[in-house]
Amino acid sequence: MNEPPTLQDIIAEARRLTTAAQRAGTLLNLTGGLGVYFHSPSAREGPLRRDYRDLDFVSLAAHRQTVQRLLEDAGYAPDLPFNTLQGHRRLRFWDAYHQREIDVFLDQIRMCHLIDLRGRLHAADVCLAPADLLLTKMQIVEINQKDLVDILALLADHPTADGDADTINRGYIAGLAAQDWGLYRTLQLNTPRVLAALAHLALPAEPARTRLDEVWQAIEAHPKTLAWRLRARIGDRVRWYEVPEEGGPA
Repeated sequence: MNEPPTLQDIIAEARRLTTAAQRAGTLLNLTGGLGVYFHSPSAREGPLRRDYRDLDFVSLAAHRQTVQRLLEDAGYAPDLPFNTLQGHRRLRFWDAYHQREIDVFLDQIRMCHLIDLRGRLHAADVCLAPADLLLTKMQIVEINQKDLVDILALLADHPTADGDADTINRGYIAGLAAQDWGLYRTLQLNTPRVLAALAHLALPAEPARTRLDEVWQAIEAHPKTLAWRLRARIGDRVRWYEVPEEGGPA
């Protein structure tokens, strides 16, 4: 029996695919839990280590065809019905050997909120920047344990700053939250949930608490748009988030 082209170890497989993309000059940045794993040593051991089931990437719509060719050459079968209907914003592939799915988000991640990543993607990078990884997790209204674990790993290993040099870019997050009250509200609701997860896992409060405080200081100090202020008056009386379709970044 021939060996499958894909690797059983999902971490080794993520390395194989990102290396192939970089060699080909194809923009393919890891997101989801594996993006956190590659950025955060704390995700690789102890209470913040977890299992990973699928692979999630972000690319640009302009790279759609090259991404499709790369993943098919790497041994993945395209989900043709899904890609035909959704291929302008998202692609899906399947590894039948290991029962593994790949999702590729194009230009933006649309879950509970829309995170536009067109100006944040770089072909030289293996995965999204820490601030973007943090946002993809903290913008989930019905946040779960694996999301909280990933958030805590990011906070443990990355100081906040007004830049992306392996730091959590608080100015960038503040700018997005100052334009979108719905995103602001979801971040507001999830912050105490993150702190509660620290206690549940018996982890020290620092540096996560201070880093969250620094992000919130930047958010509150950032000037809010008129649309933000008008939406804030309505508050929770009207739903402020979208119900995500199944299969967001894992």
